[in-house]
Amino acid sequence: MTDRTPLVGREAELDRLDAVLDGPGGPPGVVDLTGAAGIGKSRLLTEVCGRAEERGLTVLRGRATEYERHIPFRVFGDAFADLDPELLRGLGAPGAAWAASAGAAADGIPANPAVDPAGAGAGAGAGAGVSAVDRFAAHRATARLLTALGGRTGAGLLIALDDLHWADPASLELLDHLVRHPLRAPVVIVVARRDRQTAPSLAAALTRGVDTGAVLRLDLGPLTERACVEQLAPGLPPDRAARLYAASEGNPLYFLTLLQGQGQGRSGPALPPGGLGALLLDELTPLSAAQRRTAEAVAVLGDQATPPLLLALTEPASASASASGSERLDADLGVLARRDLIRPRPGGVWSLRHPVLRAAVYEDTGPGRRAALHRRAAAALAAAGAPATVRAHHVERALTGWEPEAAAVLLEAAEQSETTAPASCAHWLEVVLRVLPDTPGHAARRRDLMLKRARALSVCGELRASRDLLHEVIAGLPADDGSGVRAAAVTLCASMERHLGQYRASVALLRRALSRRPAPAPADAVALGLELGSSAPHALPFPAVRAEVLRTLELARALGNEPAAAGALAVSALGEAYEGNTAAARELADRAAACVDALTDRDLADQCEPLARLGWAEFYLERYEDAERHADRGLAIARRGGPLHLLPHLLMCKAIVHTHACRLPSALDLVDEAESIARGIGSDELLGLVLANKAQVLIAARPPGDVSALAAAEEAVAAAGARTSWWTSLVWCVMSYAALHGGDPVRARSAMLRAGGADLAGLQPSMRPLFLEALVTAAVTTGDLAGAQEWAALAGRDAERLGLPVQRAAALRCAGQVLAGSGRPAAAAERFARAAEEAGRSGAVLWEAQSLLIGASLTAEAGDPATASAMWRRGRRLAESGGSLLLTGLADLLLPPPPPPRVPGLTPREHEIATLVAEGLTTPAIAARLYLSPRTVDTHLSHIFRKTGVTTRSALAALTARHLP
Repeated sequence: MTDRTPLVGREAELDRLDAVLDGPGGPPGVVDLTGAAGIGKSRLLTEVCGRAEERGLTVLRGRATEYERHIPFRVFGDAFADLDPELLRGLGAPGAAWAASAGAAADGIPANPAVDPAGAGAGAGAGAGVSAVDRFAAHRATARLLTALGGRTGAGLLIALDDLHWADPASLELLDHLVRHPLRAPVVIVVARRDRQTAPSLAAALTRGVDTGAVLRLDLGPLTERACVEQLAPGLPPDRAARLYAASEGNPLYFLTLLQGQGQGRSGPALPPGGLGALLLDELTPLSAAQRRTAEAVAVLGDQATPPLLLALTEPASASASASGSERLDADLGVLARRDLIRPRPGGVWSLRHPVLRAAVYEDTGPGRRAALHRRAAAALAAAGAPATVRAHHVERALTGWEPEAAAVLLEAAEQSETTAPASCAHWLEVVLRVLPDTPGHAARRRDLMLKRARALSVCGELRASRDLLHEVIAGLPADDGSGVRAAAVTLCASMERHLGQYRASVALLRRALSRRPAPAPADAVALGLELGSSAPHALPFPAVRAEVLRTLELARALGNEPAAAGALAVSALGEAYEGNTAAARELADRAAACVDALTDRDLADQCEPLARLGWAEFYLERYEDAERHADRGLAIARRGGPLHLLPHLLMCKAIVHTHACRLPSALDLVDEAESIARGIGSDELLGLVLANKAQVLIAARPPGDVSALAAAEEAVAAAGARTSWWTSLVWCVMSYAALHGGDPVRARSAMLRAGGADLAGLQPSMRPLFLEALVTAAVTTGDLAGAQEWAALAGRDAERLGLPVQRAAALRCAGQVLAGSGRPAAAAERFARAAEEAGRSGAVLWEAQSLLIGASLTAEAGDPATASAMWRRGRRLAESGGSLLLTGLADLLLPPPPPPRVPGLTPREHEIATLVAEGLTTPAIAARLYLSPRTVDTHLSHIFRKTGVTTRSALAALTARHLP
């Protein structure tokens, strides 16, 4: 029995192979397994052999090797070597005939047939010096031998030939004969080969066999991700598994090689010494020294491996490009391509066939040679006029110490990628800082480069790394520094602290910088003041910094700095909107919008945060269209190279607008994107806020009883921790709503009190009526009508002060719940109807639909079914069109839909058929829809025509339409 490890995937291929094994002797007699190196051909071949043995077949295995292609019939001889000699002798004439004929043919074939190294001409020299009689005699003798073996070995015979792309010409010609003249015996030949390295003669022979039915071809493609992960690497974390699978492209050898490499601490496509990587490197063994150098040059150049650059790397340094050099390179590339080590790409570029193979070749190249190749690549690219961003990679890999010319290239690359690829910019700056001498003469340059790198890190979302580097810059500045570097470093450092949730640290940094003597320059004071206005409201009430923000606005205007002025106005608008100072917030939002709208995207490129602040201010003011417009503009700017950490804020702003407008599918997409970014940034505060926003969307989007919103809210609370801030309060408010919808009013009340404190002063003033609704609902549910009445009264007073429709609607629902709990459904229904009108005025469709549906239930309880039905239908239609499974589920729980009006005199089935006629369905279509026969439908239609007095389908459709709702 063949020893086999569990096979990964290939269920469909195995089903077809089982069918062949179950009926040996009929077509197809040959199975052709093709696929890329490492895809699993040999493993599948082993599985086939094992299954054949289990069925009682005799199994013979042969493998072709590149180094034995001069031996005729080598692969068949290797297979027959497993035969019992007694059995072969027992066959008598067929065995002797094969030995004699094959031996005669072999004697006539030259020891070194004219075959190119990749096998492209395999088969062409099979008959050199051999008569057709000898060759054909060998073929016929083999056929007779296989027929005899198939008849004498029990259930049949399986011949498995591996690596057939390396087979000798005589073996290929023999296989061609067996394909063209199928055996009439229970014999199956299974061959495995790499399609790209197969001789054209063999490929043609097998293709002809496919056409005639003599050959079954199974092209082995990539494994599924599930097969790779669950069977090759069980227990691997999903994100890591997904990365490895994508890098491997579903090739099991590459997947396992990458897994082995990462197990040794490597993060990219890299190979550990020995192990599975050695299987890949073994393919390079037959190469000449020049061919090996060319392969190494392709690995070093990567996407830049064009013939001119390859020639520059592979020609001796003292030689110039010549015709002979180009011819040599073309020849080497041809050999590598025929071996499927390299493949052509668009633009005349060559690449190794897979990144894992490239990593193997690259790492197997000696460090000194690698550095020399990179140095020559950088020089060749510079001579060709390539930009610094293209040359920088090679300069870095060739760097051995401080080299001013190399550093200049890296700094130029950093500058070119600053806005388009900030992560690359940060990397190049890190490389220079690593080799820059740490001496007093380079101190100023080091400080400037550190500040630039910190800025690049902040843009690409590396907030902690940026902050830590900025603290190092600030600590290293002299006390009397007047260069403006301190103000720039402090401003950016405070911003990083703010986005990491460290508000008090941010405020302390800024106040210390603003109080220094000599005072900061006016432009620096504007930047520091703007950041103070952004950070302080999270740690202090906005009124505590209102005067400082206004002074910053005046100073920005005096300097003619309109982007800074827009930023100060947006900070003020958001601060006043948060505090519930509606009139002041509206006036400031108008001014901020006018200022921002007058600026170009270039003006806002470095500070698109004002658009996020303005968007949130407009959301709190219930100006949903304006909020979405400014969020969209901010997203467009941020996606083109703005700070990554601002994207979640802009995405959440747009998502919450879509949530209130009951556009829930798009809201879910937006919060999912925000979450993926927030998780990579490393700010617990930001992640908590994003998850809280996601929980809000999930509450409305998921059906009653779904726990995903509660799970998101719980994770948000855990991320927020024990901190107290504006955002933390919002997180706990959402936790309250999630608990309420999860059926736990006691937890909902506790969470809201945690958010606002015993006096509820910690709740956002401009949103407090909406948050109080959760408390009122929890109190009514638990029978605490006195508490519900107290909180409903507070909601009413706040809503009156704010004058915002959504908040007034929330207060009306609070009052309606108290009335409903007191047994006054008619008065409660009136409050909910007014709440629906208020929410509808602002475009808050979600709250309008909710008010209508709850109001419909109360209206029906009060004895007005017609009004209740109308409210229910509108509420459910709004909920369904907006994707709110919560509200559609709630609608069906509160008040089942009344039966639609019917055409008088018709039975329910007849009315059902009449309705489908009105929709334009034919008799067969109606029959299929209702699972009736067409004759039954026609019978119903004749009854309908008689009862209604109409005689045509169009008339029936018109009559039915008049009775539909």
